[in-house]
Amino acid sequence: MAEQKATNVHWHEGDITREHRARILGHRGATLWFTGLSGSGKSTVAVELEGILNEMGVLAYRLDGDNVRMGINKNLGFSAEDRTENIRRIGEVAKLFVDAGVIALSSFISPYAADRDQVRALHEAAGMDFIEVYVDCSLAAAEGRDPKGLYKKARAGEIKNFTGIDDPYEAPAKPEIHLHSDQQTLAEEVEQILSVLRQRGIITS
Repeated sequence: MAEQKATNVHWHEGDITREHRARILGHRGATLWFTGLSGSGKSTVAVELEGILNEMGVLAYRLDGDNVRMGINKNLGFSAEDRTENIRRIGEVAKLFVDAGVIALSSFISPYAADRDQVRALHEAAGMDFIEVYVDCSLAAAEGRDPKGLYKKARAGEIKNFTGIDDPYEAPAKPEIHLHSDQQTLAEEVEQILSVLRQRGIITS
């Protein structure tokens, strides 16, 4: 957990609660945390789900790993320490989205279980839904897709600290949703997620 450096700061509660926002929107906020190897299909399913949720009138917003690294996390690399800070920051951002009533679709490799658990704890302490979505895909299948040519560069030694090649990936032990992107269709993956959202009462349609 990051150390609080600023002093003489106090949380200021507003008059509008999370429940107020849920009534306005017609659904609750939640964080869906997509984790998996590069090329596993995290962004693909998140993009599809975002579109379908918005068509249903459900406010959802996608927080993508590369996009975030071009803005709020542009000063972070891929060392273990920077990866941890990357996930900590986006966990805080996702929590703000949930408080606003939005379904945050956070798509990050997030290879370390401890980092994901920290984000889960952050949400649970605030009484917020955190749903870990493991986009499971064999290394061979992910490397075969290699949409950005990153595995090829990693194998050639041009990229260091690449998850699955010279950095580990710690798969979730008990994810709320376990997808198999090298075995399921995109439609099947999305329907599996929607089913869980309905079961939890986050969406009603």
